[in-house]
Amino acid sequence: MADKQVFIFDTTLRDGEQVPGCKLNTGQKVEIARQLERLGVDIIEAGFPVSSPGDFQSVEAICQAVSAPTVCGLSRAVEKDIEVAARALRKARRPRIHTGIGTSDSHIMYKLRSTREKILERAVAAVAYAKRFVEDVEFYAEDAGRTSNEYLARVLEAVIKAGATVLNIPDTTGYCLPDEYGAKIRYLRENVKGIDKAILSTHCHNDLGLATANSIAGVQNGARQIECTINGIGERAGNTSLEEVVMIMRQHSDLGLFNNINTRLIYPTSRLVSERMGMPVQPNKAIVGANAFAHSSGIHQDGVIKRRDTYEIIDPLEVGVDHSKIVLTARSGRAAIAYRAKNIGHNLTKNELDVVYAHFLEVADRKKEVEDADLKQIISQAVDKAVGENLPGLQRVSTTGKT
Repeated sequence: MADKQVFIFDTTLRDGEQVPGCKLNTGQKVEIARQLERLGVDIIEAGFPVSSPGDFQSVEAICQAVSAPTVCGLSRAVEKDIEVAARALRKARRPRIHTGIGTSDSHIMYKLRSTREKILERAVAAVAYAKRFVEDVEFYAEDAGRTSNEYLARVLEAVIKAGATVLNIPDTTGYCLPDEYGAKIRYLRENVKGIDKAILSTHCHNDLGLATANSIAGVQNGARQIECTINGIGERAGNTSLEEVVMIMRQHSDLGLFNNINTRLIYPTSRLVSERMGMPVQPNKAIVGANAFAHSSGIHQDGVIKRRDTYEIIDPLEVGVDHSKIVLTARSGRAAIAYRAKNIGHNLTKNELDVVYAHFLEVADRKKEVEDADLKQIISQAVDKAVGENLPGLQRVSTTGKT
């Protein structure tokens, strides 16, 4: 069963915070880290300690604030980076240094101005040096998505020998297609000597909207850690969304994979991160967007009212959302009107519903959304008119909302 567990590595506080304008102070980072611990993430990447004194202090504070998750600090393949990360992680119960270097020809030639052989040497040296400070060392092969599989396998085999416990295979630019990324993970599983001594990890970016699909393809092919962020925030178009990969594994039990996330805390955690970072969640965002469980089409509303899973594959309660939302618009049908009317205390008969619906459409054509207060007024006016015209089966509505 252990080989079916997928570890959730949350990098909201490191990669997620790289979003312009989303800088957090130490107190806010600690607050989010404690929420991530309650959520059940296995690893919290707390920051990049060498980048600034503030980041160093935040990593230190998070190490003292949480006890269950592994706390990870990022570094480049530079001794000073590694030393500073080790100092920041001293008080962590489960410290991990995350070090690495670019491995694609693009990074080697143009960014690092080096050669494949020299990069391999630097990778091994970085892991070996980090191993002096902590037992748990994760190696990232930056731009692995565009690195040749053969060379990537050589590098990984060498860093495993140097002591790497986790191997991060980033699709840094979000370039890969899911079958391509999955095949890369499978190739590494099958061709790297000593691969059983380390955990393969996905770290996918969303430049082409494929981060979640690539991460799932990765775990289907043998990766056992997913690096992700709350709400999918992160550099450029963002990272893999934690809530998406977690709920995919939960809904698709046929994958045979599991994780330790308490899904009922997903929505509250999403709101906390959004509020503290000042970064609104797009309404149509999967799982946590305002419209994720909202229905405005009459056909959909009728189906959901009769049986929720007609149009909802996730019970909103599973992710911490109180209920589905029936939104009244000009596209809504009689079933939705009757449902919302009942929720505010009006059990409309068929005749009443016909009259109310006609008045509702007049209002809905003028407004984007009809609220409960609007509906109460529509019902009152419709019944008043019907009573004046002596239509059978209609009763006057009181201001208390009862007939």
